[in-house]
Amino acid sequence: MTTADVDPLVQRMRPFGTTIFAEMSALAVRTGAVNLGQGFPDTDGPPEMLAAAEAALRAGQNQYPPGPGIPALRTAVAAHQRRFWGLEYDPDGEIAVTAGATEAVAAAILGLCEPGDEVICFEPYYDSYAASIALAGAARRPVTLRPGADGRYAFDPDALRAAFGPRTRLVLLNSPHNPTGKVFTPDELALVAELCRENDAYAVTDEVYEHLVFTDAASPHVPLATLPGMRERTLRISSAGKTFSCTGWKVGWVSGPAALVSAVLRVKQFLTFVNAAPLQPAVAVALALPDDYFTGFRDGMQARRDQLVGGLTEAGFEVLAPEGTYFVTADVGALGGRDGVEFCRALPERCGVVAVPTQVFYDDPEAGRRLVRFAFCKRPEVLTEAVSRLRRLAVPR
Repeated sequence: MTTADVDPLVQRMRPFGTTIFAEMSALAVRTGAVNLGQGFPDTDGPPEMLAAAEAALRAGQNQYPPGPGIPALRTAVAAHQRRFWGLEYDPDGEIAVTAGATEAVAAAILGLCEPGDEVICFEPYYDSYAASIALAGAARRPVTLRPGADGRYAFDPDALRAAFGPRTRLVLLNSPHNPTGKVFTPDELALVAELCRENDAYAVTDEVYEHLVFTDAASPHVPLATLPGMRERTLRISSAGKTFSCTGWKVGWVSGPAALVSAVLRVKQFLTFVNAAPLQPAVAVALALPDDYFTGFRDGMQARRDQLVGGLTEAGFEVLAPEGTYFVTADVGALGGRDGVEFCRALPERCGVVAVPTQVFYDDPEAGRRLVRFAFCKRPEVLTEAVSRLRRLAVPR
């Protein structure tokens, strides 16, 4: 056997093949299905932001920006966090701009974790989390979110306590949560904070859906960094992609104590170095938009959620209505589905719609075996067509 006969990929990355998003998007193209699999909007962001990007391009802002990000964007991020969450960060040292939240998460884990360290995360989790932990040579300790009788996801407090140990380095928390749409409650966050303090662990919080918490959620969004003793041990991550419908721009940011942000920057410089020079001033403009932009964005997305939830219910799914994000989760058991992956691979041929199986986001696939995720961040007419197609699945009663 020669090296040509052996997979050259390092062992720790072999579990990560083509993402489920790429597979399902390719399936949508091949079948002409309505793609409700991948979470990107099909409309552009606010016109003020787009105009600012065009102006920056034409003004020659097309070379390397400063490593931490342009001052105008770092200042806008600081002002935005003060305005909405009462958090104070120094734009010079406590905020850094990244190539989206994905890079921020990866750089945080690579910058803070040694091989053998443990990272606690809540499953189902966004797939890049597991890959970033593996790249760092760390180990993930999942705590499972399960739907309760009220349809809301929750975790077992004892399971979270048991996940902490002498090798725990950090907790990776995503709220509002993808893919479940869960918003962590103040009591849940208080327990996370208590255990981080007791175990001297860092927290990395992915809050890209911070402005997508719906009016019927059990609780509002509360950044973990606002809890006692947590600002000094938390890296808070967000991005422009979801709030301003520009997922392809890949402009994110990380905020926290200067020492933690420095750790992120020292890794980031060897990942993307810098990013999105002419887009950074445009995002600064977007962050300063008036409150009615943010509430209107939420209300519009909530209406689309309700449209899709209604259609899925009519089609026979058992729907777990989300409290936030772009996504709704549904159980396929009532439609005869036993396995979400098989169901999603067959769905385009059955009715011309693409979804994503949630089980791929679990370490324990049985926990999400029959769950699938649909994205509703699409134009109402696209959702109308998807709902019309999904009704073909309905079992006559």
